[in-house]
Amino acid sequence: MAMASRSDRRRMEDVARRAGVSQMTVSRALRTPDKVAPATRARVARAIAELDYVPDLMAGALATRRSRLVAVIVSTLENSIFAATVEGLTKVLREEGYAVLLGASGYSPEVEEQLVRAALGRRPDGIVLTSDLHTATARRLLRASGIPVVETWELPEQPLDLAAGFSNRDAGAAMVRMLHACGYRRIAFVGTAMEDDRRGRMRFEGYRAALAELNAGPPREVALPIAVAGITDGPLALQALRAAHPDADAAFCVVDSLAAGLILACRRHELAVPGQLAVAGFGDFAIAQPDGLDITTVRVSGRAIGTHAGELLLSRLRGEEVDQPVRDLGFSIIRRSSA
Repeated sequence: MAMASRSDRRRMEDVARRAGVSQMTVSRALRTPDKVAPATRARVARAIAELDYVPDLMAGALATRRSRLVAVIVSTLENSIFAATVEGLTKVLREEGYAVLLGASGYSPEVEEQLVRAALGRRPDGIVLTSDLHTATARRLLRASGIPVVETWELPEQPLDLAAGFSNRDAGAAMVRMLHACGYRRIAFVGTAMEDDRRGRMRFEGYRAALAELNAGPPREVALPIAVAGITDGPLALQALRAAHPDADAAFCVVDSLAAGLILACRRHELAVPGQLAVAGFGDFAIAQPDGLDITTVRVSGRAIGTHAGELLLSRLRGEEVDQPVRDLGFSIIRRSSA
């Protein structure tokens, strides 16, 4: 099938004619939808759908200096940990006419820097990051960009601009206190190589601080030689835990997927959970819930983080004063049958 020529493609005046409004109204509905009455926006949207109209966003960007793009750089796309955050963010932005440009850093600050350069070259109206660990160059680029930057999933001590998240350190400590209150006295922490996992390291720091606070003995750390932990790493986790800390009566895993893998490995070796080893995770993913493996975990609302990040961005883009540039959304400890 031959491609349509430029002359065959729908134009804004076609949309205006179909919707019964002016071209200016169509333009306003696309670029500043909050300034157009809902009924009019609906007519324009219906006309766009009926005509399969695709607006020339680059022309609009030149005229308004707005690209209507928000760059989002997440740490990984290998598991679902950031999916809810992206969904919450996208929903808020889409309602105001913004689209998302998504990239993944693989937990590497150097890769994040490359993605920041690439994103800024496309002139986004804002940037959202799921890490607060950046190279010095990335920090300079982001500060010099003049656009809103939101760091999520952690509350940095010195935010670049805006932040929405929670304290991984406090969450790690809270889980240890809960396990200790349940009678566990030899609690191990099972995570990835600490130098590669900043969030995991902060959870470990909270774990270690809570042990000291409770006078609950020395830390029992198991740092797996992997960058990102998943369910298939359960056998490795069990082997390392039994070799390093055979006396452990509880294992606090850095993420739910690793906790799930550890529970399954325990079942294969006929180790009772929680009778012989209690297991806790982090994230409250689907596999941790009662219909899954019923894992004791730390619940964090990734969707709420994304929603608040979007709201912070939009406030800045509207020129509004942001009363709370750093939002602590907290966490919950959810006790289930694994501990």
